[in-house]
Amino acid sequence: MTTAAVPTVQEDNERVRVIEWRFAAGAETGFHIHQMDYVVVPSGDGRLKLVSPEGEVSYADLKHGQSYFRKAGVHHNVINANDYEFAFVEIELK
Repeated sequence: MTTAAVPTVQEDNERVRVIEWRFAAGAETGFHIHQMDYVVVPSGDGRLKLVSPEGEVSYADLKHGQSYFRKAGVHHNVINANDYEFAFVEIELK
């Protein structure tokens, strides 16, 4: 059985939605499509496994506080590839 990542909405207004995502070891978001441009701010160092709908696998090595931006339309499942809890804050731009 798969463990789901836990989203906590910190802010949601007419301009942005801010969500903290917490992943137990091996937890995943499930497949989803980003409807808005977004910025990810890692809360620590860690590795995420990214799976496309076609089954293509890639990895992202994130560093504490080193943000990155993505445009709307990204379609993937995000899985914690660490043997420890990992978290990041996602800021969606409305």
